[in-house]
Amino acid sequence: MIWYEDEVKRVEHIKRDIGYQPKTVFYGSSSIRMWESLYKDFKPYYPVNLGFGGSTLAACVWFFDRIMKSLQPDHLIVYAGDNDLGDGRNPEEVYIFFQQLLVCAQRSFGDIPLTFISIKPSPARKNLGDKICYTNKLIKQVIDKKGANYYFIDVYSKMADAAGNPKREFFDADGLHLSSKGYALWKDILLTHISLNVETSLTHI
Repeated sequence: MIWYEDEVKRVEHIKRDIGYQPKTVFYGSSSIRMWESLYKDFKPYYPVNLGFGGSTLAACVWFFDRIMKSLQPDHLIVYAGDNDLGDGRNPEEVYIFFQQLLVCAQRSFGDIPLTFISIKPSPARKNLGDKICYTNKLIKQVIDKKGANYYFIDVYSKMADAAGNPKREFFDADGLHLSSKGYALWKDILLTHISLNVETSLTHI
């Protein structure tokens, strides 16, 4: 995990210098890290972007306590797992990493809402389509069993056509990272989710 050290130090500086107590923590891989409009898009929810480049779900677990230290958010939003599969991990392994992440979140933050953004269907990883779908299924099953305050947000079906092929307009030229249209889609999906589900659940915490 030493290769993440510079990125982890970077997000620690962001957390230290943000100037307010974040209420909505975005955590995960480069799909989070590269969201340039995130602070503007979610301004009413006092966000902080703690995504770090190249991170796996395993790395998110490994660095969780260190990165989240001193934070007291109302909502945790996670996107990861994409790179685990790209590195050759099996869906069952990613499923275990996600369960470990839930333990970390529960230990640090109790029963705050946790939203997991489904793994996206990247053109560059089209060969992993079946594994991505199966991983999403396993994670959704865990979240459904957890019940209240745990949410699985399906972006996969919104970013793929009827045949399951990724819609190219949602991705950058590399076929892996999101385009501005991709981020606009995620923004709309998440703002709707927060307004319909999370804001309501916060009133009961």
